[in-house]
Amino acid sequence: MKRFVAEYGGAFHVASNGLLRVIVWLEFLIAALPWWLLILTTGGIAFHASRRPILPVALMALLFLIGALGLWDLAIQTLALMIVSVLVAVLIGLPSGIAMASSGILRRIMLPVLDAMQTLPSFVYLIPALMLFGLGKVPALFATVIYATPPLIRLVDLGLRTVDPQLVEVAADLGADPRRQLIDIKLPLALPSIMAGVNQTTMMALSMVVIASMIGARGLGEEVLLGIQRLDIGRGLVAGVAIVALAIVFDRITQAYGGRRDKTSEERL
Repeated sequence: MKRFVAEYGGAFHVASNGLLRVIVWLEFLIAALPWWLLILTTGGIAFHASRRPILPVALMALLFLIGALGLWDLAIQTLALMIVSVLVAVLIGLPSGIAMASSGILRRIMLPVLDAMQTLPSFVYLIPALMLFGLGKVPALFATVIYATPPLIRLVDLGLRTVDPQLVEVAADLGADPRRQLIDIKLPLALPSIMAGVNQTTMMALSMVVIASMIGARGLGEEVLLGIQRLDIGRGLVAGVAIVALAIVFDRITQAYGGRRDKTSEERL
């Protein structure tokens, strides 16, 4: 491992700097927004997902609670790291799930790998992350992506495999090539399962924030870690409440989008 790091350390350093710029830029962009605008934007997204007024009001109240607890800036740091982590996980998990669904051999190879990724303790992922990237936000991103991607891959594979074969055969008879079948038939019908995978990936990414704070990720996880180290129950509990509030916001929005797509698919059928 030391020889590998010595030979390819420069490439990892360049990649680390690029990812760090993305995280810092996103964090700066979110922090530049007025707090009320960010809350209203979240409410608008929630209303677009659910088409009900109750959910947006509840989620906006949760975000306001984070600010009322004095953890707004730390929540923004956690939010930026989470958004980048989930985006990277989707960029890796979606193609991987599609490839698994289209190849039985690849599926047999990847299933044990996914089992190992989900079985290993989350602390184990910190070791290669530290060796390759050092301390900071980038190793936290690396560890979070590895930990949070497997559910998305599995659910994309499951969603594509459960698409009605008769619909695919009809599309093939009408002259659609495999690419068009995937884009026009399989992915839209598998979207509820894909959104469930995004939901699970988001929740698992949030569950890594406390562990990621141990390697310099900061954010809300750092407050929990400091509360543990100093036996400050109140400090850790308040930060934990803020993390739960963020988790509820992401969970309800992704679930609403998944449920809405599911109803749309049933109406089409």
